[in-house]
Amino acid sequence: MKIFVAGLPYDMDDAELEEFFEKFGTVASVKVAMDRETGKSKGFGFVDMPNDEEAKEAIEGLNDISLGKKPLVVKQAEEKPGGGSGGSGGGYKGGNRGGGHGGNRGGGGYNGGGYGNRDNRDRNRY
Repeated sequence: MKIFVAGLPYDMDDAELEEFFEKFGTVASVKVAMDRETGKSKGFGFVDMPNDEEAKEAIEGLNDISLGKKPLVVKQAEEKPGGGSGGSGGGYKGGNRGGGHGGNRGGGGYNGGGYGNRDNRDRNRY
């Protein structure tokens, strides 16, 4: 199960986050989202636990505890259609930046409009 964790202290790294989740069971991978420009944590990350029961226990045990100034938000990550972990991460990055991905979606919309016009032209030909 892939778990989304928000409210992390900005100085927490992958190894420290993994320690918290290992108390509940096997951890396959941990990734704290880092800002490319500053190299600092964005305050959220993802943890992948292969055993769903252990993952559920970790969510219940860690959700709403305080590690810093704000309580953690720990929940099952929502899988984005057509994307693996990179797709999910990309979605959050785009949202935080106000972003890059939103702009791409807008571009897709314009391209989509272009295709729509072509379809209409094709219909008019026949």
